[in-house]
Amino acid sequence: MFMGMVTIVGIIASAIAAVAGFGIGSLLTPLVAMQVGIKAAVAAVSIPHLLGTGVRFWMLRRHVDRRLLRGFGLASAIGGLVGALLHGASNPLLTVVFAALLIFAGVMGLTGLAQRLEFREPWPSVAGIVSGLFGGLVGNQGSIRSAAMLGLKVSRDAFVATATAIALIVDLIRVPVYLFTEADQIRHAWPLIAAATAGVLVGTIGGGRALRYIPNRIFQRIVAVVVLALGIWMLFR
Repeated sequence: MFMGMVTIVGIIASAIAAVAGFGIGSLLTPLVAMQVGIKAAVAAVSIPHLLGTGVRFWMLRRHVDRRLLRGFGLASAIGGLVGALLHGASNPLLTVVFAALLIFAGVMGLTGLAQRLEFREPWPSVAGIVSGLFGGLVGNQGSIRSAAMLGLKVSRDAFVATATAIALIVDLIRVPVYLFTEADQIRHAWPLIAAATAGVLVGTIGGGRALRYIPNRIFQRIVAVVVLALGIWMLFR
């Protein structure tokens, strides 16, 4: 029953990620942690996350905004890696600040204020570093990355494609580290990894097809709602 639940949540999480640019780690990690603990869950979920992100990137590769990837994207990746290295120094207050930032970004997106802001360099790069840093510290980079990107005027496909490209860069760096440092835990968790991977691949393909039918204006609202909901959940959990 638990394996089936992991597969179903993998489908739902990856379908959300195909639309919002994040969601696999946010939903799967807490579930897998119920079986193997949070440390092993982060390492285990990184594998289906990498595979799902890779498939989503291949589907949307032509829509990547290279200018945004060079500025915001690389800054976000650097900030995320620094935050991950400092992860041991994190505390509950950081989670509260993180949740508050998500709620703020979600409200801004729903009210349309985020779309009316004008971000020019160096602010996209600064936002990338800050979002990546907080994401690395708290362990949820995708949500804060998408929250920061709500203020950047990019199309629906470019938003998801560029967020996916950034996530793929981070995954390609962190997964080999997990395979080296958490080899035993990953080996013991392989049935859960297989179940999660199956769900993630199905949800990624299905969600990617659904993305084509979502208008840009509605897309921005969907991302804002997902960001806001995650922020509220993190604040009160």
